[in-house]
Amino acid sequence: MKLHELKAADTAHDVNSTLQQCLFTLGVELESVKSRSGNALDVYSPIDGSHLASIDQASPGEVELAMNRAEEAFRVWRKVPAPKRGELIRLFGEELRNNKQTLGTLVTIECGKILQEGLGEVQEMIDICDFAVGLSRQLYGLTIASERAEHTMRETWHPMGPVCVISAFNFPVAVWAWNFALAAVCGNSVIWKPSEKTPLTALACQALFEKAMGRFDDAPEHLSQVLIGERDVGEQLVDDARMKIVSATGSCAMGRVVGPKVAARFGRSILELGGNNAIIVTPSADLEMAVRAILFGAVGTAGQRCTTTRRLFVHESIYKKLIAALKSAYQKITIGNPLDDGVLVGPLIDNSAYDNMQNALTLASELGATVHGGSRLDTGDGSAYYAQPALVEMPDSISNVREETFAPILYAFSYTDLEDAIARNNDVPQGLSSAIFTNDIREAELFVSAVGSDCGIANVNIGTSGAEIGGAFGGEKETGGGRESGSDAWKGYMRRSTSTLNYGAELPLAQGIRFDL
Repeated sequence: MKLHELKAADTAHDVNSTLQQCLFTLGVELESVKSRSGNALDVYSPIDGSHLASIDQASPGEVELAMNRAEEAFRVWRKVPAPKRGELIRLFGEELRNNKQTLGTLVTIECGKILQEGLGEVQEMIDICDFAVGLSRQLYGLTIASERAEHTMRETWHPMGPVCVISAFNFPVAVWAWNFALAAVCGNSVIWKPSEKTPLTALACQALFEKAMGRFDDAPEHLSQVLIGERDVGEQLVDDARMKIVSATGSCAMGRVVGPKVAARFGRSILELGGNNAIIVTPSADLEMAVRAILFGAVGTAGQRCTTTRRLFVHESIYKKLIAALKSAYQKITIGNPLDDGVLVGPLIDNSAYDNMQNALTLASELGATVHGGSRLDTGDGSAYYAQPALVEMPDSISNVREETFAPILYAFSYTDLEDAIARNNDVPQGLSSAIFTNDIREAELFVSAVGSDCGIANVNIGTSGAEIGGAFGGEKETGGGRESGSDAWKGYMRRSTSTLNYGAELPLAQGIRFDL
């Protein structure tokens, strides 16, 4: 693996100067959000560990005010026709298009993913805006046949209420956009609590949305709000019944807290939690294609995607050949400053992520695994955590890894029988993404069938990462069961109403019941 040249002192200067340029271009006045109190949130770049900003955190009173404002905005916005609501999202999409390079650069500075991925994340925002604009004219209900003469039944969808979006550091803007664009065209107001590790990108998105609002006549104030803070801010939002929907992205542990709290007050939650994603490679697979997909899935975003490929099941007849090809591919990976051209892997988000990675690799070694890579790379800056992606060959005595480690670790296993490989794919608590590489149609169809992968995403000849916005995104089991983005995920942001209309002169009861006086 190659370490792209990094000079700590120069990097710190470049990161901060580029940050200032990005924020200015995007309309964020850093002076206006700098902390002047004792309740500051310090923000650091994983690129070099440099301090980016100290931002005031929302107080309990400010969170309360934001929820009141969200309710007021909702009462106005729900009356605006859905296609008109879509027009606002179209304007927001234009702002994103015009600022794609700058916002993508800011994403890279704050969360550490390579610039190509930062730009791709902004493209996801643009794509979901396009989707939502079309959706605004397609919030279809149903006409249902009634068993009673001179009656009609209809099913319609209506705005639900204020939505709380809690996002994670690894996709600091796209996941919010998936939720916000749909929630807005569905007639809801939104409060966004971004990750405490990536608040600047949230402020930038809010600034761009406010620019779009300035070109639109019918939107109420406070339709979109951002609240900066740590866990206490999120808890206040989650606990409050005014937040009709809570969409939360994060760890399974976080979901175990959020889900029951929202359920206890009979609210609605959309949970997108951990993934422990696997790829199965069969004897008929195109191995060159498989290697490329495995590599991106395992090391992209430094292994910090919920859809990162973490487990690999390879048929015993091709195991040695595929592992050799992967080892060769891993040696060609360039690790370094994610803003630089040619770099494929940037830093881990912080020292905690690195420690978790090392703990997992130590455990694997103790279990008899052969670990390739995984060590820290010296960049000359002790506050940045660049690590070699690790390929871990597991012994035959270990059939699976059930715990997810949010780092670039790929556990490799061999298998003999495809049904056993599918069972091992499923035999983990999480159920987000999965894939099979095969040129056998029977194997492909088995994998996507009712007895195949139990994940929310089951791909054939494509990796576990890189979902398009047209499909609903989410998974089962401890992944949370929520769905965001495309398909009919919009229904999660609306309430359903069934109406029966009697246009006759009689009053027949359903099921033929007679109730005569």
